[in-house]
Amino acid sequence: MSAASDLTKIAGRNKFATILADPPWRFQNSTGKVAPEHKRLNRYGTMTLDEICALPVADVCAGTAHLYLWVPNALLPDGLRVMAEWGFTYKANIVWHKLRKDGGSDGRGVGFYFRNVTELLLFGTRGKNARTLQPGRTQVNYMGTRKREHSRKPDEQYELIESCSPGAYLEMFARGTRPGWTVWGNQADDSYTPTWDTYANHSQANVVAAE
Repeated sequence: MSAASDLTKIAGRNKFATILADPPWRFQNSTGKVAPEHKRLNRYGTMTLDEICALPVADVCAGTAHLYLWVPNALLPDGLRVMAEWGFTYKANIVWHKLRKDGGSDGRGVGFYFRNVTELLLFGTRGKNARTLQPGRTQVNYMGTRKREHSRKPDEQYELIESCSPGAYLEMFARGTRPGWTVWGNQADDSYTPTWDTYANHSQANVVAAE
C-alpha cells in the first residue's frame, strides 16, 4: 500500500483541524552524521521532497486547519514548500532549544556551518478564521528541553499544540501513540522503541520507567 493511500485509510471520514508532521527528510549530503540515511548510521528510511509534497494532506484536513511542521534548519526552504504544497500558508514558527542537563545548550548537534542546538516547528494555517485559540495569544514561540533519541521531538509539543489549536488531531510520522490523537506512520504504535544505539537518558524505555 502506498503512503498516500495508507494515510487516507487511517483518516477515514475524519477531517482533522490540527496536523503535526515530522517528515523523514532526505539530506543531499549523506556523508555527515546529520543525515539519518548515512551508511554508518542507517537510522530510518527517508523520503524525497517530492514524495513528501505529494502526500494527500489536503484530503484529510478540515477546511479551516492548523499545521505544525518540523523541519531541520538546513532544509527550511523545503519545509516552506511542503507547507504550501499541502495547502497551508506559513504564519510563524516555534523554536526548540536542545538543552543539556545543566540547562546549557546541547552542543552535540551537527551542522556544516554552525553547531545546531535548535530546530524549527513551522506553523501554518488554511481557511478562514484560523487564528490560534485564546491560550495561543500568550504562548511564547519557544520550547527548551533535553534531547532523546535521534530526531525524536519533545513531548512538550503536545500540550502546547492542544492548548493553542482545536481538535481533531492527527500526527504524521508519529513515534508511538498519544491519547486523543490519530497517529500515522511506520512507528505509530505502542510497541515503538528506538532501533539504533542512543544515549541512555534519551531512550523511551528509560523515560517510561522513570514515570
